[in-house]
Amino acid sequence: MRSFRSIRNRLFLLFMGCMTGILIVMSILYYNRTLTIIHTKVSDIAEKNISQTAGLFNLMLQGYNSLSKSLNSNYELTRLLQETASNPAVAIMNERMITNIIGAAYYSRNEVVGIHILAEDGKVYSYERQFAGVIDNNYAQTEWYKKLGESSGNMVWLGLYPGSPINTMQQRNNVFVFGRKLYDLTSHKEIGILVIETNPSPIMEALSNVSISPGTKVYILDENRKIIASSEQKYTKRPELDKLPKPSRDEKIVVDNTSNQLIVAAGTSMAGWTIYGLTPKRDIQAEVYQTTKFLIIVVVLLIVLSTLLASIVSRNIASPLKLLIREMKKVEMGNFSGRVNVNSFDEINSLVSSFNRMVQRMDELIETIKISTVSEKNAQLQALQSQVNPHFLYNTLDMIYWMLDEQENEQLSRVVLSLSQMFRYSSNWEEASRTTLGRELEQIRHYLTIIETRLDGRLQTEMAIDDKWLNVTLPKMTLQPIIENAVKYGLEPLGGLGVLKVGTEAHGNKLHIRIEDNGVGMDASTLERVRVSLSHKPFSETMISMESGTRRGIGLRNVHDRLVMMFGEAYGLFIDRASKQGTTVEIIIPIPPKGENEHEHIDRG
Repeated sequence: MRSFRSIRNRLFLLFMGCMTGILIVMSILYYNRTLTIIHTKVSDIAEKNISQTAGLFNLMLQGYNSLSKSLNSNYELTRLLQETASNPAVAIMNERMITNIIGAAYYSRNEVVGIHILAEDGKVYSYERQFAGVIDNNYAQTEWYKKLGESSGNMVWLGLYPGSPINTMQQRNNVFVFGRKLYDLTSHKEIGILVIETNPSPIMEALSNVSISPGTKVYILDENRKIIASSEQKYTKRPELDKLPKPSRDEKIVVDNTSNQLIVAAGTSMAGWTIYGLTPKRDIQAEVYQTTKFLIIVVVLLIVLSTLLASIVSRNIASPLKLLIREMKKVEMGNFSGRVNVNSFDEINSLVSSFNRMVQRMDELIETIKISTVSEKNAQLQALQSQVNPHFLYNTLDMIYWMLDEQENEQLSRVVLSLSQMFRYSSNWEEASRTTLGRELEQIRHYLTIIETRLDGRLQTEMAIDDKWLNVTLPKMTLQPIIENAVKYGLEPLGGLGVLKVGTEAHGNKLHIRIEDNGVGMDASTLERVRVSLSHKPFSETMISMESGTRRGIGLRNVHDRLVMMFGEAYGLFIDRASKQGTTVEIIIPIPPKGENEHEHIDRG
């Protein structure tokens, strides 16, 4: 009894009992579920296949029906069949015209192998693959002719024949035969019988679509339960077709799963046929047998494995694990003063030592991390935004501007004034690090004044900024570094007219500021290096990894980092290159909700 109450034995029995019970329950559930899924899937597939097959037959028979109607409605054909010519030459010409009309219908469908018209005067007009055939003179006594003679002009589907019922020389290949009486549509006078022979391959291919296993048999029965076509092999036992279920008028498909085979049946509205698919249950059970065999093997192997694992776990880990769990619960409750002392295997001793060191340091690190996280983020933001404050420089520029204005040097005055405004804007970080898109655009216009003067007409700027986004908040000095890169590295080396486009697009709650140029662009390796510089690596690692374009990479990284720090990881810079030339940079920033104070902490400098 004491041995049973030991942690080792109880853990072993518990582990084994749980694993065995889970395996048995899961195996039974898996088997039943698999069996249901297989039967349902097979039934659904069989129903779907036979429905598609019935639809194919309706379409095919409808096409055949249209072919026969086209011949019956041919005025010239009906006239020639009724015309009696006393002149032999005229009679021969009439026969040739009738043959040509039949030939036109023959070539309208690829599967047609023969078209015959049995006229009331006993003449037979044919168009078929082989013209050397011999007409069966006793066709009037055949069953197929009687069926056509008893019809009232509707299509009569005669079914599959081992050869042509009219041409005695074509008896080697099976044909599908159908026909109808021909009438003069004006006088409603019977003028003959039309018989059409087609290749049965489309029918047999449609039958194969019903098969869901090698043992599936497919039959097509007419209204009198006579076999029109089947996929059964020779010398196979034919089922009792009269006892098979037949779909009613309200039913399209019937599925019978009660006997030793799966039976599906569907009717064709065009010919009144019934299509049957009979699949033996043993074919369906084959997949179930394989699943059962595999499941038994897996369960046995898992039980053996569970026994070994239970023995190892209970013998070597139970005691140290119990102590660790107890101390971990103390830590969970906020007590970091506990210690675990065990003498077990080296791995467990190392785990316990690590746990003790972790608990010792955890309390210190919690407070340290809180303080260092806030201070580090503030320090990074200040370092990225730190700039020289050259008040003396833009004061001097103002003085130069007034001196040039007195000398009426208007162009140089504008350049100096723009430069002065740029220095004043970029050096004033005392109020805040934020500004508005409108203020940034004013800075860009000053910058472009200088660049357009320097490039002497080689720069064309297009601004498409919606006024409703001018008050959107973004970090200060966001647009200028990007446009400077576009001019310096893309448009200046171009040698010709450069186009710089700045536009905005709103996507959901994000504003995309797109800066495009048609400059020389960058190759794939340079683009990849710039994208790597924008990835979330430490800044020092990114600088070391840059081989070329270093200043460009650092400038873009500075802007990207400030956007991420201000708005979060979902925002920043995204760079792409055009297929032929140019570079596109997108700045993605959030659109403030309506009513939010967009001007809070906005730089006015």
